[in-house]
Amino acid sequence: MKLEQHILRMLTGPCRVSEGAGIVVAVSGGPDSMALLHLLATVSKPLQLQLTVVWLDHKLRPLETPQEKETVALAAEKLNIPFLPRQADVAAFAQAQHFSIEHAARELRYALLREVARDCGAELIAVGHTADDQAEEVLLRLLRGSGRKGLAGMNMRSGGDLIRPLLRTGKHELLDWLARHDIAYCFDSSNNDRKFLRNRVRHELLPFLREHFEPGIRNSLLKTADSLAADEELLEELTAKAAQQVLEEEGNGEADAFPKLRLLREPFRTLPLALQRRVIELLLWRIGSKANYEQILLVMEAALSGRNQSELHLSQGLRVGVFAKWLEFSYPAGRKAWRGRLLALTQHGL
Repeated sequence: MKLEQHILRMLTGPCRVSEGAGIVVAVSGGPDSMALLHLLATVSKPLQLQLTVVWLDHKLRPLETPQEKETVALAAEKLNIPFLPRQADVAAFAQAQHFSIEHAARELRYALLREVARDCGAELIAVGHTADDQAEEVLLRLLRGSGRKGLAGMNMRSGGDLIRPLLRTGKHELLDWLARHDIAYCFDSSNNDRKFLRNRVRHELLPFLREHFEPGIRNSLLKTADSLAADEELLEELTAKAAQQVLEEEGNGEADAFPKLRLLREPFRTLPLALQRRVIELLLWRIGSKANYEQILLVMEAALSGRNQSELHLSQGLRVGVFAKWLEFSYPAGRKAWRGRLLALTQHGL
């Protein structure tokens, strides 16, 4: 099957792109994103897609970005697609938020892409993640101790507006396609910088595994991600149903800056372990807290065997009051660190 036909199937299938959709295309100038741009342009007529190209200067590589900008701008002009260059000071943002450069770049990039999408009325944002990126991501998440959901990798469509049409296409296929069509692209020197964990996985760990353990390691990782992703769909449905049975919310919704959530202990105890963990993760996300592994275990222990009228102190001022019939999650002093016990604790519980 030709690559163009494959991408068309991915768009109308897993990416769920409707005819006439507006798509903001994130193009860095590298081979993956340049292939994405030209492939989308090729299949845009049958789907009547409305494309907009966005190029972002992260202000990290001043010697390389002018060439990248020119390459993307010329391609957009040739394809008759609007070109919108943007800038973001990633280093300053990383320092202010205490993020890594990778984390800061990702946060700013997606925020800017969504801002552009809103401004031009586009429903979707297309990024150039490939099958190779998926394999790397699964390994990265494994190294960081991710659970089943994390090991399912990236989705073809996620967040409601983000699509990854190249996620089942290998980088070598894209490079061959670019060469056959004489399409220029740039090389990002930061992709070889071993201080970034992803680059060490790409250039050291994966080649080592391929040579010494499993020649088909990439395909093995992709199969694992696909299998776990299918399981995730069912588990997410079961988690949503379980949450309706064991979670209660107090407050006035959006009108209440810090609503309270209750976790009903008795029905929670009857849930399977996998659903217990997922319900707590969902609860913490819903109330705006971090849902890390240690906090999930603390809440589980409190729900299953916690002493009545005790409490947990979680991050950013989140308090968990432990009562006979429920756990109550609230921000008594707002979302900020503070010391002290919950006010009027003995007025609750039985």
